[in-house]
Amino acid sequence: MRHTLDFLLYDWLKVETLQERPRFAEHSRETFDAVLDTCERIAREKFAPFNRLADTEEPRFDGERVHLPATTHAALAAYVASGMLSAAQDHERGGMQLPLTVEMAANAFFSKASVAMGGYAMLTQGNANLLMAHGTPLQQEVFAANEFSGRWFGTMCLSEPQAGSSLSDVATRAEPDGADFEAEPLGPRYRLTGHKMWISGGEHEITENIVHLVLAKIPGPDGRPLPGIKGLSLFIVPKHLVDTQGQLTGERNDVSLAGLNHKLGYRGTTNCLLNFGEGRHRPGGKAGAMGYLVGRPGDGLRCMFHMMNEARIGVGLGAVMLGYAGYEASLAYARQRPQGRPLTAAGKDAAQPQRLIIEHADVKRMLLAQKSYVEGGLALALYCARLVDEQATGTPEAAAQAQLLLEVLTPIAKSWPSEWCLEANSLAIQVLGGYGYTRDFPVEQYWRDNRLNMIHEGTHGIQALDLLGRKVVMDGGKALMALAGRINDTVQRAGQVAGLASAANALAGALAAVGAATKKAWATGEPEEALANATPYLQAFGHTVLAWIWLDLALAVEGRNDDAAHGKRAAQRYFYAYELPRISAWLLVVERREPLTREMQDRWF
Repeated sequence: MRHTLDFLLYDWLKVETLQERPRFAEHSRETFDAVLDTCERIAREKFAPFNRLADTEEPRFDGERVHLPATTHAALAAYVASGMLSAAQDHERGGMQLPLTVEMAANAFFSKASVAMGGYAMLTQGNANLLMAHGTPLQQEVFAANEFSGRWFGTMCLSEPQAGSSLSDVATRAEPDGADFEAEPLGPRYRLTGHKMWISGGEHEITENIVHLVLAKIPGPDGRPLPGIKGLSLFIVPKHLVDTQGQLTGERNDVSLAGLNHKLGYRGTTNCLLNFGEGRHRPGGKAGAMGYLVGRPGDGLRCMFHMMNEARIGVGLGAVMLGYAGYEASLAYARQRPQGRPLTAAGKDAAQPQRLIIEHADVKRMLLAQKSYVEGGLALALYCARLVDEQATGTPEAAAQAQLLLEVLTPIAKSWPSEWCLEANSLAIQVLGGYGYTRDFPVEQYWRDNRLNMIHEGTHGIQALDLLGRKVVMDGGKALMALAGRINDTVQRAGQVAGLASAANALAGALAAVGAATKKAWATGEPEEALANATPYLQAFGHTVLAWIWLDLALAVEGRNDDAAHGKRAAQRYFYAYELPRISAWLLVVERREPLTREMQDRWF
C-alpha cells in the first residue's frame, strides 16, 4: 500500500508544493515520510496483530464497568504518544501543523490495521476540531486541548432510539441550570435529560474522561422545545466534571451506560445506549447531566456538521482501507493457491500441473475490480483532504473553489467507498472460495467491519437526498459547475493522449448524462418526484467522479513503463470497460422520475 500512498501524495497531489505556504514552511518530503513511517510502524506492531482479538473479545459490560482487551489500551496509548491526535494543529497547541492530506494518509494505516480500535481516535479528533471551530477560547483550552493531548477522548451524540437518523425528532431536553446559568465560565450551563443510541466510544476506561458532544433541545417560553432541527442546540457533556483548569473535580456527571449494542462488525469499538439525567449520579446534588452550550441556542446542527462532514470523509477512508486490506489478502492468496488447469481447444489436460488461480481470467477480473475500487477510493479521500488544505491555506479564490468542491464531493467520499469497497471485500471472499468464509483468514472480518460503513454517518439514502436535494442545486448549481470544470479539464488533457482519448470521450458523455438527469429530475419542481430515485443518482454520480479520478491518475503515469504504472492503467481500463457503463441504467430511472417507489403500497408487499 505504501507505494500507492507515495504515488498519490507526491506524483498526483503534489503535496510537497504545500511547503511553499507559511503554515507548512517547516515541512519537507523528509518530515512527511517520517510521519508515514512512524504511523505505518505503530499500525503494524500495535494494531494489526490484535485486530482479530478486538473482534472476538468484544467489549463487555458488567453493570458497572466496560471491559476491553489490554491490547486496545496499549494500541491507543501508542497512537497518542505519536502525536497524531494534534498533528494538524498549530504549534502553540502542541501540533505539527501537518497538512491534512498527509495526516489522512498516515491515519490510513490505522484504519487498515484495525478500524475498530482506530475509531476512538477519529471521533476524538473530530470532536476537538469542532470545538476549535465553534467553541469559546476556554472550551478550546479545557476540552479540545485535553483531547488533542490524548488525556481525554470524545464522542458525538446525535441519534436516539425513537429518532434514528431523523434528527428533527430528537427528544433530549436541555434546561437552564439555575438563575445564573449564563455566568458559567465554561459556557452557559444546562441540565440534560434523554437517551442517545448508537454512540461509538460512549463508554470505556481508555482515558480518564470522555467528552460527549450532545444535540438536545432547549424548551421555549411555553415549556415545549421548538419542533424540527431549528430547535437543536449543542452541548459539551463530560463524563467527569472538570474545572476551568481542565482538572477533574472528582464529581461524576449524570451520564450512564444503559447497555452495549452488539454489532456485526466494528466490535472493538464500544457502541452504547447512554442515559443522560436519569439520576444515577447527582452532580451538584441533583439529577440531570451538566452540559455547556457550544455556540448559540438553536445553532447545534450547524455546529455539529463540522464534525459530521469530517467524520463522513473519515468513514469513507475507513471503508477504503478495509477494502484495501481485503484486496491485499486475496491477492496474496491468489498468488499461492494452485487450482485448475489451462483450458485449450482440446479441453483440460489433467496430466498438466495445476495453475495458480491468479492466472484465471475471472480471478483477475475480481482482483482488478478490487484494485479499481480501493485505489480509486483512496485517491478520492486524499483529494478531499487536499481540498481542505486548499480551503485553509490557499488564495481566497482557491479556497472558495475548494469549498464548493467539498460540498458536492463529501456525500460521494462517504457513500461511494462504503458501497464499492464493501463489494471489494465481498470479492475478496469470493477469491478465497470456501476458505473466505472461515475465520482462518481475515477477509470475512473485513467484510463484517465494512458493512457498518453504509450506515455510519448517514445512510446511502441520506447522502443521496443531500446530493440531489441540496448540493447539486444550491446557489444555482455552483458546486456542480465547479466539479464539472475540474472534470472537463481532465477530459481536455486526456483527449490529447492517444491511449486515453476514448476514455476522455466516455467521461465527457457520463458528465453530460449526469447533468441532463439532474435537470430532468427537477423538471417538475416537485421534491417527491425528483428525489424518489436519489440513490440511483448518487450511484451514477459517484461512478462518474471515480471515472474522473481514474482518468486523472492515468494521466499522472503517462509515459511510465514500470509495473505500478501498468497496474494503474489496467485499473483505469477496467473501470471504464466494466463500471462506467452502469450509469446509464441508474440515470434512466432518474430522468423519467420513475414513480414506482412512490406509488408502491404497503399492502402490496
